[in-house]
Amino acid sequence: MKSIYLDYNATTPIAREVAEAMTPYLHGHFGNPSSAHPYGVAARRAVEVARGQVAELLGCSPAEIVFTSGGTESNNYAIKGAARSVRGRGNHVITTSVEHPAVVEVCRWLEREGYRVTTLPVDEHGLVDPDDLREAVTRDTALVTIMHANNEVGTVEPIEELAAIAHEAGAVMHTDAAQSVGKIPVDVDELGVDLLSVAGHKLYAPKGVGALYIRGGTEVTKLMHGADHESDRRPGTENVLEIVGLGAACEVAGRVLAKNAERFRALRDRLHDALVDELGTDAVRLNGHPERRLPNTLSLSFRGVEANTLLSEIGDRVSASAGAACHAEDVEISPVLEAMGVPVEWAMGTVRFSVGRWTTEEEIDRAAEVVAEAVSRLQPGAGVAVAAEVSDEGEYRLTRFTHGMGCACKLRPQVLEKVLAKMPSPSDAAVLVGADTSDDAAVYRVSDELAIVQTADFFTPIVDDAYAFGAISAANSLSDIYAMGARPLFALNIAGFPDRRLPLRVLEEILRGAADKAEEAGIPIIGGHTVEDTEPKFGLAVTGAVHPDRVVYNSTSRAGDALVLTKPLGLGIVSTAVKNGLADERLAREASEIMAALNREASEAMLEVGVSACTDVTGFGLLGHLREMAVGSGVDVSLSVEAVPVIAAALDLAGAGAVPGGTLNNLAHVENHVTFEPGVSRVEQLLLADAQTSGGLLIAVPEERVDALIAELARRGVEAASRIGSVTGEGEGRITVGK
Repeated sequence: MKSIYLDYNATTPIAREVAEAMTPYLHGHFGNPSSAHPYGVAARRAVEVARGQVAELLGCSPAEIVFTSGGTESNNYAIKGAARSVRGRGNHVITTSVEHPAVVEVCRWLEREGYRVTTLPVDEHGLVDPDDLREAVTRDTALVTIMHANNEVGTVEPIEELAAIAHEAGAVMHTDAAQSVGKIPVDVDELGVDLLSVAGHKLYAPKGVGALYIRGGTEVTKLMHGADHESDRRPGTENVLEIVGLGAACEVAGRVLAKNAERFRALRDRLHDALVDELGTDAVRLNGHPERRLPNTLSLSFRGVEANTLLSEIGDRVSASAGAACHAEDVEISPVLEAMGVPVEWAMGTVRFSVGRWTTEEEIDRAAEVVAEAVSRLQPGAGVAVAAEVSDEGEYRLTRFTHGMGCACKLRPQVLEKVLAKMPSPSDAAVLVGADTSDDAAVYRVSDELAIVQTADFFTPIVDDAYAFGAISAANSLSDIYAMGARPLFALNIAGFPDRRLPLRVLEEILRGAADKAEEAGIPIIGGHTVEDTEPKFGLAVTGAVHPDRVVYNSTSRAGDALVLTKPLGLGIVSTAVKNGLADERLAREASEIMAALNREASEAMLEVGVSACTDVTGFGLLGHLREMAVGSGVDVSLSVEAVPVIAAALDLAGAGAVPGGTLNNLAHVENHVTFEPGVSRVEQLLLADAQTSGGLLIAVPEERVDALIAELARRGVEAASRIGSVTGEGEGRITVGK
């Protein structure tokens, strides 16, 4: 059964009437609208018909419509163009705290260009107080940009009153109407705006087309330069096919606007009422204005439930968004909800449902059942009887049950450093390695001949298969012992398990995978601890042994050492791509095998040859762990990006945007400490910072032994091992990355 689509604010399907209008322009009417021959005339006529259809919906002259590539370009054109054109009169821009990123980021750019930007607050419903605007405008206010309807909560702003205030001050008024056009009446004269942005894919037209209304007489500096298309306002050959689609969509929207609004409102309220009836007012909170709200938009917060966890739970049956669609994978509180003052315990559980032309009452009723049942199981204190309802049949994709994956779920390094900096250093002289260093495990001297090495590691599923998840988690935990040059002795399980979401046989498979990997390492698992959790988590606490004089630290690299990496990078990127359906089973299997491979052979090879320092590469990425090694050792290092082993497909996947949030955090954390030489691409930078799960060992080895180490690694089957750089000399932990 198909998932019920309740995400029409994110995008809409192309309407049948729109597709039919576009079809002739796929083949027969292919002419360039600027050409004088019949082919060009037919295309030009189609563009102008569409311009008239858009103008009719907005209540303006066709000459006031400029076609763009979408809402983002329209906003950029309007805000940058208007601000630049009147800068001689003033450089003050006013916006609000609930705008879409396509406005927020443009205003931030203006600030960097020397403009002064004022951000107005909103009330608990997301409404701007006109008095706040009245107080904010000054003689040098050039532009006011305030959205018509909010994309997350649906609140409709009092644009008419706001525009009047802006005009009294002599400012230009722009509104982002991407969410409102086609859902409620949008008449530019009634609103009193000078500029208004339209996004085609929000009203059943194709993606990649939009429009900007520019009131006659309003000066707007062009963004791009070229030929004089669109009356010399936007160069580039017109996208005839999609412009025709936008025009048709606007014509249809105007014809059915009132009827659809009434129907959408009924469906929206039906879903709201059903969820409140089932869950109670103590568990459900409505966000947005109760009256001044888009008829199709329902933003609800569920107390005690993390929104992305809920969406993972229901995703195969109901499709919705956690906050704004542009941030569907972001677990941080939405800036809109934060601006509205929604308490954290509610905000983290916020889901946006939005209905559309093809939503039915039957779908609403079924969606209400699915959501209510999932919320009931996920909320703290849900009855234990619910666990019995979890089906023991079929396969379960574990990555669907977590908002993040593997070591990418670690706390951001910049946050962790602040916390650990406040912890006292151990005073026990037997502690050889404690929490005050960045080493991989703790080391405690028991006698002159024996030190105990101890580590604990656990994370959320990095793969869908439960057995493989257990094996990878075990290999990852054991890696900390191997990185210290120690021999593992035994381990304990650490498990968090959502027994109200998954059958216990899944936990059994996780434990079995870990047990088999531990047996491969030659150690027993002799106990452990489990807790109930909203998402699966698993790992091991591992105890190992080493002679106190033979501990391999991460802080003892020396000038002249070579740097060797034993596993390829890209595991976090590939895993994210697999979860998002961008990678095939073969690639998923390859990544799984790499992560499940023990670092035992690499550890034994380095002990055989003799090395200066070692760490394993996990959640903080190669750059993060190399930075720890360099700072701890008081050295600077250099890397050759072309020498670093990488899963080949990860390059393309990173370029396609399959990058985990942990990787982005890693790169942001180290950027001030890394010099990327010209030619090192953004994609290569991301790979070097990619959050690895059960990655390889990063080894610093004296130059005269590097060839012997590479040969010994190859002899032991560690074929990906490669020399990737050098320790250049004493320093403060700087990293230089070249080709």
